[in-house]
Amino acid sequence: MAGISDEAFRKILDNNIVANHWLISMVAPEMLARGEGSITIVSSIGGLKGSTVIGAYCISKAADMELARCLADEFGPRGVRVNCIAPGLIRTDFAKALWENPATLERSTAVASLKRIGEPHEIAGAAVFLASRAGAFTTGQTFVIDGGATISGGA
Repeated sequence: MAGISDEAFRKILDNNIVANHWLISMVAPEMLARGEGSITIVSSIGGLKGSTVIGAYCISKAADMELARCLADEFGPRGVRVNCIAPGLIRTDFAKALWENPATLERSTAVASLKRIGEPHEIAGAAVFLASRAGAFTTGQTFVIDGGATISGGA
């Protein structure tokens, strides 16, 4: 963080926070008018931890979680729920550089309780829950789906 340029920091914030704000601003008015709706922001476990490598990213993902809490408080009285999903390492194209590198994959999975990375369908279930009637009493929450990476000491 100490060496990041303002331009690089702003780009990360724009991509990970401001873009969410814009998208929510486009869909929320109709949901609020209807008196129901569900918004799910995809964050990251990076928002729960510090990092000497991807600090700006982690800051932006923590801000996504707070965005969900604040909007849940604001929209809740009008029937609209807002939540976050915070995945760990998932086998996606976005994270391909991490899981294709054997050393990085080993480091990432060694500390996770399940000792593996996640698959996209394992995140989809949480999104379906949050969007469905089953999740109708859930708002302002962050669902951590990381195979135990944030709770385990790896031993």
